Amino acid sequence: MKKILIARPLPEEVTSALKGCDVSVREETAPLSANEMRAALRDYDGVMPTLGDVFSAEVFANVPDPRCKILANFGVGYNHIDAAAARAAGIEVTNTPGAVTDATADVAMTLMLMSARRAAEGERLVRSGAWEGWHPTQMLGLHVTGKKVGLVGMGRIGQAIARRCHYGFEMQVSYFNRSAKDLDFPATRVESLIDLATSVDILVIAVPGGGETRHLIDETVLSAMQSHARLINIARGDVVQEAALIEALRVGKIGGAGLDVYEFEPNVPQALRDLENVVLLPHLGTAAHEVRVDMGLMAAANLQAFIDGEILPNRV
Repeated sequence: MKKILIARPLPEEVTSALKGCDVSVREETAPLSANEMRAALRDYDGVMPTLGDVFSAEVFANVPDPRCKILANFGVGYNHIDAAAARAAGIEVTNTPGAVTDATADVAMTLMLMSARRAAEGERLVRSGAWEGWHPTQMLGLHVTGKKVGLVGMGRIGQAIARRCHYGFEMQVSYFNRSAKDLDFPATRVESLIDLATSVDILVIAVPGGGETRHLIDETVLSAMQSHARLINIARGDVVQEAALIEALRVGKIGGAGLDVYEFEPNVPQALRDLENVVLLPHLGTAAHEVRVDMGLMAAANLQAFIDGEILPNRV
């Protein structure tokens, strides 16, 4: 009987979904340690890891003849797994595309509206007891309807965000992507990231993580943005050069930011937490019960296909 390790506590609907195997659920919420990852590769036939479980080339090299033959990632992003090193070790990697799309897009819109309308700042004011009542020039923000939004990345999530912007808020959509997309809504592809940053009121990051996109949003891009513009990141934290963003927010190069992810997550610099013009969420992108169940069932389906000797539905 195949032995399967689920690396985090998950809803019962997920942990009971696998059949014909011996399932162990790790009860800790923290990422797997290097020793735990090595043990997982040695002692289990399949593992369901997730964000923070850094299966690096070094980890694979430490276990030259792994029992494990599949890492069924819980999540669409898998930049914490060296997929090439995994394949070289004879280990398949799968993910959960589609299940996270709408929930992540919804959080992007939440951040966009919260940043533009200064919602987090306003809530802090009310909670502090210092609010003195309504007046005509109190906490004036940015009106989102009809504004220009730029998407950095136009995959599933980027398109879901763009549709919400176009159909829900009558926004003009433009995007920067490696290739043009056949879209069911009007959008203009821009060849230069700098040109996109210069032209929009809201810049939304929706690219995959990894070496190719690390610090894609750097001081140059931030300096190109308009002084009222907002930066929204629901992708991976290290796509944005955090130190450059802190400085841009501190001196008012941009109007604000909304972040659900951080470069050194879960560490968020005090300098960032001290700023009023940034909305900070604790990686809530897919944090809805139904969505986490859907993600888990998709990861479980990948594992079940492996157990049953069938084609993996979501091989990366």
